[in-house]
Amino acid sequence: MEFSSKLLEKAVNEVSRLPGIGKRTALRLVLHLLKQPKENTKYLTEALQQFRNTVNSCTKCHNISDTVLCDICANPNRNTEVVCVVEDIRDVMAIENTAQYKGLYHVLGGKISPIEGIGPQNLEIASLVEKVKNGEVNEVIFALSSTMEGDTTNFYIFKQIESYEVVTSTIARGISVGDELQFTDEVTLGRSILNRVPFESSLKS
Repeated sequence: MEFSSKLLEKAVNEVSRLPGIGKRTALRLVLHLLKQPKENTKYLTEALQQFRNTVNSCTKCHNISDTVLCDICANPNRNTEVVCVVEDIRDVMAIENTAQYKGLYHVLGGKISPIEGIGPQNLEIASLVEKVKNGEVNEVIFALSSTMEGDTTNFYIFKQIESYEVVTSTIARGISVGDELQFTDEVTLGRSILNRVPFESSLKS
């Protein structure tokens, strides 16, 4: 791709580094910004800089938050004895949109994937085990996507906590095998949360 401007080329190269954005899409976005009032670009860059420099990770559930505790963990009306284990914030948002779950979350920050070099030590698993060990949790709901990596992660965590007095369950398989949680429709996901089954039962199926 030939560029008539080095500044345009630099902008396109930076935007194309975002996941799912190729050079042509990046060029279209950059040219769109160029047509907008300069104030619009200023607001965008300021919002991104402020987000990157000041956003926090909730100290309790590891969700993205503006404060030390996210709004969910700080909500006194949530059931603190039930924890739903998810991959990232997109899954939290998906489940929250169902309005069917009133417990807390634990965001792992990914799934175990040896191919990608992601092991248990790279995820927020130790802090989850510590919650169970300290008796803070009565039920752990596994809500990772029904992929090989998701199932591997579920099983690894299950083995870490099975000796403690805690109920382990998994969302019902209304979600197709191989599907990512964040792309599941709200009705199906909501029913999967409500109709969750004991995790041991899912190992036999």
